[in-house]
Amino acid sequence: MNLAIAGATGMVGRTMLQVLEEHGIEVENLYPIASKSSLGKFVEYRGKEYPICLLEDALEKNIDFALFSAGGSISLKWAPKFAEKGITVIDNSSAWRMDENCPLVVPQINQYSIGSKNKIIANPNCSTIQLVMALAPLHTKYGIERLVISTYQSITGTGKAAVEQMEEERKYGVSNNMVYDYQIDKNCIPHCDVFLDNGYTKEEMKLVHETRKILNAPNMNITATAVRVPVVGGHSESINVQFSNSFTMEDVKNLLEETEGVTVIDDIANNVYPMPINARDKDEVMVGRLRIDESQANTLNMWVVADNLRKGAATNAVEILEKLIK
Repeated sequence: MNLAIAGATGMVGRTMLQVLEEHGIEVENLYPIASKSSLGKFVEYRGKEYPICLLEDALEKNIDFALFSAGGSISLKWAPKFAEKGITVIDNSSAWRMDENCPLVVPQINQYSIGSKNKIIANPNCSTIQLVMALAPLHTKYGIERLVISTYQSITGTGKAAVEQMEEERKYGVSNNMVYDYQIDKNCIPHCDVFLDNGYTKEEMKLVHETRKILNAPNMNITATAVRVPVVGGHSESINVQFSNSFTMEDVKNLLEETEGVTVIDDIANNVYPMPINARDKDEVMVGRLRIDESQANTLNMWVVADNLRKGAATNAVEILEKLIK
């Protein structure tokens, strides 16, 4: 297999290389793609060094698959060019997620949505992936009527510059390289991505639209608030789920425990529950604080945590690649 990775030097790109190696993916030729500023540098994979190349150079190579994590504008321009060459693109940006001709895929849920003619496959938003991983089995059995989601999102979702801002604030009290409008250390910022005309941010509306598409539930009632927190390990989500049908806590826990890629961590007697510090560098979606909402019928509260760079981005893309290879 000949594989290209666009954005190979970024946080997600580097994590993709790590996950590919962990999964034992054999690559005959690897083409790590980055900007001109990275030319002359090398990326190591399975003990071998590969030189950084540009998108236009990679396009002329005999490539089978391309993992894109270089931003929406680059994906919009270059993914179709790769697809026209017969290269299957797995894109991590928001560029193609809501395109009706592009499947939006979490392999454990809807790999069947990938058709033989799909040359651009969209990787969902990080906060969406962990959300639907926990909700899909419950929706299948009980039918979700409404979701209220509050996210607590790691700064790694913004990129390495955000991590540098927080580290400078912790070391010096201030940062001269502000990625956010405000200090992030010792703070929470209720602002992920840009604001839209309806008062929500793009991140919040991604949770709405992408969840509906993945779960094939176009009329599902969903509202979300996305918050950036000074955390590195992963994203956390507080989710209130109203079902059409009644449920028991025993059945809910059994369903989640039987779901591939989901781990239930819910032992409040011993103060055991999922936390982002425990999710870091792990692929599973962790679920805990499961309890009945006593304020209305057929409603569940849950707490969901995952490493946003892995299952929220790189691992999900690699799992899609593995399904395509098989």
